[in-house]
Amino acid sequence: MTKSLKEAKMHYCPGCGHTIVHRIISEVLDEMNVRERTIASAPVGCSVLLYNYFNIDVIECAHGRVPSVMSAIKRIYPDRLVFAYQGDGDLAAIGTNETIHTANRGENITVIFINNAVYGMTGGQMAPTTIMGQKTTTTPAGRGQNQEGPPLKMCELLATLDAPMYIERAAVNNAENIKKTKEAIRKAFRCQMEGKGYSFVEVLATCPTNWHKNMKDSLRFIQEMQEYFPLKVFKDKI
Repeated sequence: MTKSLKEAKMHYCPGCGHTIVHRIISEVLDEMNVRERTIASAPVGCSVLLYNYFNIDVIECAHGRVPSVMSAIKRIYPDRLVFAYQGDGDLAAIGTNETIHTANRGENITVIFINNAVYGMTGGQMAPTTIMGQKTTTTPAGRGQNQEGPPLKMCELLATLDAPMYIERAAVNNAENIKKTKEAIRKAFRCQMEGKGYSFVEVLATCPTNWHKNMKDSLRFIQEMQEYFPLKVFKDKI
């Protein structure tokens, strides 16, 4: 157990990627010795209860408004490590406006974006990041080019802006990628602590329950997602 995680039983479904990312973040906070200086956000979505698990200050935000709230907190407390934790519905649908303008202003915060290509908490509806052909409760025949359009690629979109300093997409489907995800989050936090500006880490994560797949097939599906969401550094001005 890390100091940055409480000894609490998590509510996430078996195989959910949130648990791995929570663990990674807590390890980085411990290793950087910034736990007592950290303020995080809990979004609306599956990770809405993350304040029950992290042993840090956490604020609950209205749906999609996380970047605006965290920008305000950082401006008031510039010496704190401030990170937004959001899923694809919160960040890339309801909160698209806040996401783009926060990045465009170059706010000195870190955003950790969990992309599992589906609305998890509400029962598996199509998300902005649902890949082409993927079946969901609202696209039972699979996401189509003409009806629903292609998935929204947030790293690629934000990388077109001038202000962001660091943007990377990672995944947590195997040991090597988990290690890379940890290094990406560490680098994003360091970017902020050194006052350099906006950092964004997208993490491709599993959702076996709403994908209706076993764990082995869920890990394989992460590889399919990478055809639309390649793992790479999109911007590094640190």
